[in-house]
Amino acid sequence: MNEKIIEVKELKKHFKTKSGMLHAVDGVNFFINRGETLGLVGESGCGKSTTGRVLLRLIQANSGEVLFHNENILEYSKPDMKKMRKNMQIVFQDPYSCLNPRLTVSEIIAEPLIINKVYKTKDELETRIDELIGRVGLSERLKTSYPHELDGGRRQRVGIARALALNPEFLVLDEPVSALDVCIQAQILNLLKDLQKELGLTYLFIAHNLSVVKHISDRIAVMYLGQIIELTDYKSIFKDPLHPYTQALLSAIPIPKLGVQKERLILRGDVPSPINPAEGCRFAGRCDYSKQNCFEETPKLIESEPGRWVACHYVRQLEQN
Repeated sequence: MNEKIIEVKELKKHFKTKSGMLHAVDGVNFFINRGETLGLVGESGCGKSTTGRVLLRLIQANSGEVLFHNENILEYSKPDMKKMRKNMQIVFQDPYSCLNPRLTVSEIIAEPLIINKVYKTKDELETRIDELIGRVGLSERLKTSYPHELDGGRRQRVGIARALALNPEFLVLDEPVSALDVCIQAQILNLLKDLQKELGLTYLFIAHNLSVVKHISDRIAVMYLGQIIELTDYKSIFKDPLHPYTQALLSAIPIPKLGVQKERLILRGDVPSPINPAEGCRFAGRCDYSKQNCFEETPKLIESEPGRWVACHYVRQLEQN
């Protein structure tokens, strides 16, 4: 039986603005089993990165639960949360801005080990740094290099090594390859998959590139304006997407074959504002299948068939018929 390492229940994060409350994360529910990768996809500004940061308490949630091994970490005190951070780490999107430009590669990787007083002697610390540098595929000669002396791929490897320093169980990967060249993206993705196998890691992989998510994820959650609207395994979501938004999203993926044409689903209207959103489905104004109840009642994320969750009145109507 699969063990749930992370379970998120009705997670909410709203930001106060001059125009009202911005619903960045609004009632999100999902779980991640040990050793698997859950891909979280959606348009820019839909709340993906905020979800990852709230999950790790880098940003404080307004309400909801984040269960790590069945314990709600949102209720932890600061000392308890500091201990918990050894088990939960993040790899950021920009491999340059997340690294201290005044520290060498060796010092960056050593920092979490020194802060948490993991090793008593300098020799033990150096041995661990060398192990991490080798594990992420960096040359030992780069130990004394500074971030500005490295290319994007090597910088991201440093970020991954730093995240692995304390032997975490769970990693939030916040668009870790979006700032890299395509060939480097493939190398980093393969590295992350190898590390997951070797160390038994569990990932929340946040991205907007569906092809990248398909390559690395076991299950995929699709997010729209702060809410998860579909969640299933990667094969099902690419073969038979249920939600109209997911269908439109997948239709935008180009086919790299000369002469092959693909039907493109063009969404009408503009993305509604996440500030003080009205009741109802947030995709209703852009959906070809929307009816009156779509504008009046917010659909819940319900398991429509084993292993497949969708939040859509239209799908419910099809099931009933």
